[in-house]
Amino acid sequence: MNTYAADSIGAIKTVKGAVHIERAGQNQDAAIGSEVFGSDRIVTGPTSSVGITLRDNTLLSEGANSILELNKFAFNTTTYQGTLDATIRRGSLAVVDGELAKANPESVRYSTPTTTLGVRGTEFIIEVGGESGSGR
Repeated sequence: MNTYAADSIGAIKTVKGAVHIERAGQNQDAAIGSEVFGSDRIVTGPTSSVGITLRDNTLLSEGANSILELNKFAFNTTTYQGTLDATIRRGSLAVVDGELAKANPESVRYSTPTTTLGVRGTEFIIEVGGESGSGR
């Protein structure tokens, strides 16, 4: 049983290799069907990847050796209002926008250690090179 179920912002849809979720100081292995929550950090290993579907149908595909922080997500399924704020600290992230970005692109933000990206398209890839993003 998951006490966070009401706050779930999405779910893991695909897992290849070693992927774990850091939540509240704890690490847990990611599995297909695992729920993700605001403030989760999803970390992939050297030959790993993970696919996540958020509640607004945003698709996030995180590549190998990546760290993704889901800083904030809120979505109203009736009005399509809300916010999405995520940081890719290291590695790569491919995005296919969902309902939130289509209805309110200004409310969606992806950051890297050096850049903040606003959403103006529907599909894009973010890559963070080097070790600069390995810190917290």
